[in-house]
Amino acid sequence: MRIRILLFVWIAAFVWALGATAADAPKPATSPGVSTVAAEAAPNDLDSANRRIEGERRYRANCGRCHAAPQKFPPRMMATIVRHMRVRATITDEDMRSILYYMTQ
Repeated sequence: MRIRILLFVWIAAFVWALGATAADAPKPATSPGVSTVAAEAAPNDLDSANRRIEGERRYRANCGRCHAAPQKFPPRMMATIVRHMRVRATITDEDMRSILYYMTQ
């Protein structure tokens, strides 16, 4: 029980810190309708770029209502956080995989 409480407190602090630091960061300038992920993708990496774009779209639809844009964190940490938030936000398994791919690339 103590471990669950500590885990919950840690995740809550992590999410709060993520929102605070991401809100303070300057936003990159992009033209309207162009995803920053698509702009960074190499031409030969089209499949990967499409997966990231889909993950970004699903992140904005499911997570962006409450959370700022994600920062880079280790994939294991992101997987744990996404699994916990999947239960809270009733995100489908397919959406969870797309969001996790976007957040770890």
